[in-house]
Parts: sequence; C-alpha cells; structure tokens
Amino acid sequence: MTPPETDLIGTNANGAASPAVLSCLKPIVLTQRSDFQRAARGKRVAMAGFVLQMRKRQENEAEGIRIGYTCSKKVGNAVARNRAKRRLREVARAVLPTGGQQGYDYVLIGRNTATAALPFSKLLSDMEKALGILHGATK
Repeated sequence: MTPPETDLIGTNANGAASPAVLSCLKPIVLTQRSDFQRAARGKRVAMAGFVLQMRKRQENEAEGIRIGYTCSKKVGNAVARNRAKRRLREVARAVLPTGGQQGYDYVLIGRNTATAALPFSKLLSDMEKALGILHGATK
C-alpha cells in the first residue's frame, strides 16, 4: 500500500518527487577505512574551506556515487568537527547529484576554522569548482 501523500508514479500531491524516488539519487556514504585510504591515493584539490579527494572505482566495484567526510582534531573539539561535517554533508547533497559522476568515490576533508566560518555560498561555489578541476573541465 502506498502512503496517502504519494501516488503510483512517484510524485506527491504537489508534483514533487516522493522521498522514495529521491533516495535513489543519494550518494552512498563511505564508512570503511580502506575506502578512505584508496581515495587518499587518488586525485585531490585543496579549496579554502575543504580538501576534496577523488578516486575512480574499478568496473567490478559498486555503482553510483560514494562520498566520505572527515575532520581531524585540528578542526576543534567534537562540536566543531560535527558542525564542519554537517556543512560538508549539505554541500555534497546540493552539488554532487549534478556535478559528481557515477563510479567515483569522493572524500571531503574539513579544514581548521575555515569549513565552519566560510559563508555557505562560498563552500558551494568551491565544491563546483573543485569538481570541475578534478574531472578536467577547468584548470
């Protein structure tokens, strides 16, 4: 049985995609240390608010976009690290569905004071620029 706010074609009463349809667009979150280590050996670009690492996965590995987030203790105490990671998650949620490519792993690394202090619009533009650099669109 479908929930009352959705119909059979995947839209709700307002015409927007239902949450079940949007879940397939969400990137898979990296949790294994080995995945972070493999991404660290790939390409990287440093921006003002974060460092973005990227690795193209092999053909036999999982499909889709995978993303990981990390902040060292240099960023601050647990509260500061969690705030920085929340901002990085939101940047990735906004930019990766359009700017990311299938079959890639991305790792966002928070920077000391900058990730939490920069305006959110600057983080968004930096993420788009970083993806363009890593995928060869811009230099």
